[in-house]
Amino acid sequence: MTNQTWIKVAEDGDIEDEEAICVTHDGAKVAVYYVDGTYYATENQCTHEVASLSEGYIDGTTVECPLHQGVFCLKTGKALAAPAEKPVRTFPVKVEDGSVYIQV
Repeated sequence: MTNQTWIKVAEDGDIEDEEAICVTHDGAKVAVYYVDGTYYATENQCTHEVASLSEGYIDGTTVECPLHQGVFCLKTGKALAAPAEKPVRTFPVKVEDGSVYIQV
């Protein structure tokens, strides 16, 4: 069983509404999004092609891959539009004492 750890990725307010940042932890890249007062986190790489989801188009609680327009749900990671078929991994997020953390 792997121990999961909370890592600090930003200060609350560092990410603009409907924007994302990419953070790296132990070589893994994670996209952290801020939408309507809520933070979400997914793996940063699209499951269809090598593309950065943190550079994609955010529309509500979805992100569109900038390469081939596959769409993913930020809440569940589910692939919502072709050509993406496989979901992206999601990560728990919390805000504590003014800092944003993801659980990896």
